[in-house]
Amino acid sequence: MITQAPRGVEDWYGERMHKRAWVEKQARELARTYNMTEIITPIFEHTVLFQRGVGETTDVVQKEMYTFEDKGGRSITLKPEGTAGAMRAYLERNMYANPAPTKLYYVTQAFRYEKPQSGRLRQHHQFGVEFVGSKSPLAEVEVISLAATLIKKLGLKDVKLHINSIGCPNCKKDYNDALLAYLRKHEDALCPTCRERMQKNPMRVIDCKVPECKEIVKDAPRTIDYLDEECKNHFDELQHLLAELGIPFEVDTGIVRGLDYYTKTVFEFVNSDGFTLCGGGRYDGLIHEIDEKQDIPSVGFGMGIERILYFLEKEGVEVPAMETPDLYVGILGAEAKAKAYKLVNEIRSHGLIVETDYMDRSVKAQMKYANKIGAKKVVIIGADELEKGAANVKDMATGEQTEVSLAELPSLF
Repeated sequence: MITQAPRGVEDWYGERMHKRAWVEKQARELARTYNMTEIITPIFEHTVLFQRGVGETTDVVQKEMYTFEDKGGRSITLKPEGTAGAMRAYLERNMYANPAPTKLYYVTQAFRYEKPQSGRLRQHHQFGVEFVGSKSPLAEVEVISLAATLIKKLGLKDVKLHINSIGCPNCKKDYNDALLAYLRKHEDALCPTCRERMQKNPMRVIDCKVPECKEIVKDAPRTIDYLDEECKNHFDELQHLLAELGIPFEVDTGIVRGLDYYTKTVFEFVNSDGFTLCGGGRYDGLIHEIDEKQDIPSVGFGMGIERILYFLEKEGVEVPAMETPDLYVGILGAEAKAKAYKLVNEIRSHGLIVETDYMDRSVKAQMKYANKIGAKKVVIIGADELEKGAANVKDMATGEQTEVSLAELPSLF
């Protein structure tokens, strides 16, 4: 239907748009205090970027990407997440030539073909952070601190940080061997997807949401028991730093993340209902996957804005109200229209929100309209007011009227 949007997308306007803009504003302002700069990457990329960067065995690549062939015969994909595109831009624009680290953030649209549900849409928006160039656990602490501060700043309660380490490629080899041996004992009871996953990327089975598979992996080997000395020391230092900063956390060995580029630290912020509000971690191998000539460590996170909005509403968090007009300028008579509208723009030049009449309403109807849109003050301008250069200004909250020089109208606010 022409008058109906496709399933899984949303129109943004009015109060809901205001709330989304407020969340994005809080995120941008906070990122600035961490000396992060904003990046905007294209809404689509070459498909191979996501196949190599996100991982061909992931659900994102196998099931959820919007991929098409353009008129030049190239395979193009609407970006399903922000990290791969940001890393491609980092490499293409030679950002690595600048002193390390590079700290970027973005607010971006993302596209995934999945079942629409509360706080999750096929076209959704993410706030994401990328910290590139440092191997130190302090890099993880930096992005975790930002996420924790933002969640608190937004007013969400009972959200806890869960962390895990999935080790480096060396650890993963030993772990995958142990996990595969375990899964083979239960192969017949696994879902068809997991039977396929266990051959290509056994760790993905840990992430399965099918109840039967979840029950099987409860007793599966855990990555944390297969860490080499370097990865163990890294994870121990991370925990120490978080404790020193007073950021509560829980070691959760069930977190493995669904994207192939993660190494060592993975983390999620989970609310009391068990829903993940934010997920991220370290991905030291991602840039090398995109460009084999480069080997630069990275860490970051992604936060779904729709999901944040869902829980803000569910928890009854009050978002600052939408701004309403500071002044409504009513127009009395056709001869006053041009000069009254000129006055409207003069007052707007002082940064005030000013509304006026575009519908040729009666004065009574204009007053009703001004009240309906929440105008704080109202002034009616006609030929007499223009001639004497003054008019009565009504305070809509108190009903009090005061005669004010037209030139002094901006000073009322």
